[in-house]
Amino acid sequence: MNLDDALETFILECRELLEDMETALLSVEQAEDKDQLVNAIFRAAHTIKGSSGLFSLDHVVAFTHVVESVLDRVRAGKLKIADKLVVLLLACCDHIGSLIDGVAAGETEGTPELQQQGDPLVAQLRSYLDPAPKAAATAASANAVVGSEEQVKRINGNGVNADHWHISVRFGSDVLKNGMDPLSFIRYLGTMGRISGIVTIPDALPSVEEMDPELCYLGFEIAFQSQCDKAAIERVFEFVRDDCRLVILPPNSLISEYVSLLQQHQGEGSRLGDMLVKCGTLTVQELDLALNSQSDTPAKPIGTILVEQGSVQPEVVEAALTKQKQIKDISAAESRSIRVDADKLDQLINLVGELIIAGANVNMIAHRAKVADLQESTSKLSLLVEEVRDSALQLRMVKIGATFSRFQRVVHDVSRDLGKDVALVINGEDTELDKTVVEKIGDPLMHLVRNSMDHGIESADVRVARGKPAQGTLRLNAFHDSGSIVITVQDDGGGLKRDRILAKAIERGLVEAGHHLSDAEVYGLIFEPGFSTAEKVTNLSGRGVGLDVVKRNITALRGTVSLDSQEGVGTTVSVRLPLTLAIIDGFLVGVGKSVYAIPLDMIEECIAFSAESGHDFTNLRGEVLPFIRLRELFGLQGQPTRGENIVVLKYNGQKAGLVVDTLMGEFQTVIKPLGEMFNQVKCISGSTILGNGGVALILDVPALVRQAMAGKAKPPQEFALSAP
Repeated sequence: MNLDDALETFILECRELLEDMETALLSVEQAEDKDQLVNAIFRAAHTIKGSSGLFSLDHVVAFTHVVESVLDRVRAGKLKIADKLVVLLLACCDHIGSLIDGVAAGETEGTPELQQQGDPLVAQLRSYLDPAPKAAATAASANAVVGSEEQVKRINGNGVNADHWHISVRFGSDVLKNGMDPLSFIRYLGTMGRISGIVTIPDALPSVEEMDPELCYLGFEIAFQSQCDKAAIERVFEFVRDDCRLVILPPNSLISEYVSLLQQHQGEGSRLGDMLVKCGTLTVQELDLALNSQSDTPAKPIGTILVEQGSVQPEVVEAALTKQKQIKDISAAESRSIRVDADKLDQLINLVGELIIAGANVNMIAHRAKVADLQESTSKLSLLVEEVRDSALQLRMVKIGATFSRFQRVVHDVSRDLGKDVALVINGEDTELDKTVVEKIGDPLMHLVRNSMDHGIESADVRVARGKPAQGTLRLNAFHDSGSIVITVQDDGGGLKRDRILAKAIERGLVEAGHHLSDAEVYGLIFEPGFSTAEKVTNLSGRGVGLDVVKRNITALRGTVSLDSQEGVGTTVSVRLPLTLAIIDGFLVGVGKSVYAIPLDMIEECIAFSAESGHDFTNLRGEVLPFIRLRELFGLQGQPTRGENIVVLKYNGQKAGLVVDTLMGEFQTVIKPLGEMFNQVKCISGSTILGNGGVALILDVPALVRQAMAGKAKPPQEFALSAP
């Protein structure tokens, strides 16, 4: 097994567990059924601790063990989880994340800086654990008083005089192949108590000639002294629980329980008995009593024995068996998914893109050759390539819910910093889009959320005075629309002050005094570099930086951002993004000798050109349709053809027309970036390679629609770009 790969997987899984742990912590206070969330938080901490122990990351184990101990008290009902404890545990999540980041950077033994950061958290955690030793001491003194009485009861009940746990474990033969080291579990067990006796059971070892070095043949009988309970000891072996035989007997167990242990290892009863004597668990007399009891008792399932002893109820055994089956079913379902490196997916998408370009070339050659069989074969090939494209793109589609979940913590922390009560409502978390888009949209959304909380939502006193609920509401929503994904950040705060924004813009020279602007244009001014109307600077915003970066980052993703606000009611910021940045269905149009591609899902229909001379609009079934002449837009030479067409575009609920010479049909478009030199070019979003090797420019439909709606048929000269 490659340890570097295993450590990388460990780091990824720890980060996922920390995200789950954080999400559960943020939800546990409001949840009606807290037990399920508390168990999920505990399992996450325990799994991180156990996995860290396998890699000998003692500093991670030490810190997480204290966190786990506090969570164990919460789970046992000895400690109530409240706001103060939630805040502490969230800080512990952050610190564990820092420890894992250190491991990723090669700091496998920790650093003094991380130790200093963790010490105050450990001190706070121990304040929740300090009462436990006192209770234990009280219990110990009480036991000492009645010790003689309990001893008499134990002897009369055929008990064994052992003051330690006895652990009998037989590891499965494939445990080494599964990447587990049996000794690591025993070493980890030593961190929870003292191993007072251990015997290796080599009875399953074959001859040297038949031995397979990849198989495990060993078992262990262990005498273990610890204050831990049985569940804690069993969790040590959680990662191999389905691949080993494990029996844990508590101190001073009955002879009948050791009889059950001997029955489970048929054929090695005497041998196992000798091992129990060597461990110090049984005396010779107690072993003889156990073996004699075994000869008189037929082998029974452990569940049956426990029921007959009165240790558990039959319903409990049945419930345990049902739960065990459910866990196995879940494990089987999880085994159907695999983890794939993102770089491999990117390489696959690139190869599919090249395959599409090559397929288009083959189709063109087939049509030129006019061979019926060849045309039929290339047609089938095109359908298969299209299916491969869709399947490859689907592999990179992820739900945006994971990105939205990050803001639960942001809202929780920022609302505390601001002294505001803000609730986050998330909708559309199952909406899918390209992984690359998800990764790059997180930071812009983060700034929009923080900005809404700082400037948008008022304090509780102000809200109550205005007749609003004291608690503000911030809503995140995502949905598909016209081949794009729309993400909205909506708050029910005070809204934007239009007059104030306009006055600030006039003061800075962004707008001429007396110039009429629509509400959308005024609100759009806040995305200008350095523009801010904040009365004071905070650690969150007010320095005039950020929103221009938000717009720039969204534009870099071929997206747009718009804002709608109503003073006293709230503000909604809408971000519209393409579903994918790699391959789309396109529609080719021609103007003279130039070819352009339009995203197919943004085309409403195509109609024959008809308009009065000098007009930039036409009548579309009683509806006024503004249009742009593509030839004039890009300054192309030549005269329009007689049979011009209008491609009707739709975007964000608006329609606009695009006048072109010819319609060339659908085309699988592999998006190629234009490069930094063309970043300022308007109305062009990229390029694609045609089947004949030529280049077609991809039109920026949102920019074209906005320009048509504004009545700008002719853009400034610097916006003109001729296609090759």
